[in-house]
Amino acid sequence: MSKTLVIAEKPSVAQDIVRALTPIAGKFDKYDDYFESEHYVVTSAVGHLVEIQAPEEFDVKRGKWSFAHLPVIPPRFDLKPVDKTKSRLAAVVKQAKRKDVTQLINACDAGREGELIFRLIEQYAGGAKLLGIPVQRLWLQSMTQQAKREGVKELSSNGQMQGLA
Repeated sequence: MSKTLVIAEKPSVAQDIVRALTPIAGKFDKYDDYFESEHYVVTSAVGHLVEIQAPEEFDVKRGKWSFAHLPVIPPRFDLKPVDKTKSRLAAVVKQAKRKDVTQLINACDAGREGELIFRLIEQYAGGAKLLGIPVQRLWLQSMTQQAKREGVKELSSNGQMQGLA
């Protein structure tokens, strides 16, 4: 059976989403880093889990990176896990790569920072093309249970949020 993975920004928000979804999705079982029902898997980051590699980690034409070599524009910006949250990142990526997960919902906080947190996790996990699953956005202006239920019914497309990324 296919499942939808919901990634929240904080564990407390993941719990709130589970409470809001329970009347429509049924009972959720709790595991160490996620909740699961018949149709949903809900997990969370704990803020920023991924960061862009520091410039000094790149080799440049003129030797090691330094302020004297600015501007340095690397061919790509590599990502690396934030040291103190590596285990949480691994848990979230593991859920994203499950064979039964066929859709992702970005339930990180509404705004640029929440969008960045999710997109860096997604990119680190292999990106939408590699994961091969569609992404939608849960945009909440209110944290009431009713607002969360309505938000799940009225998801935005990933493309609609591209400007925030």
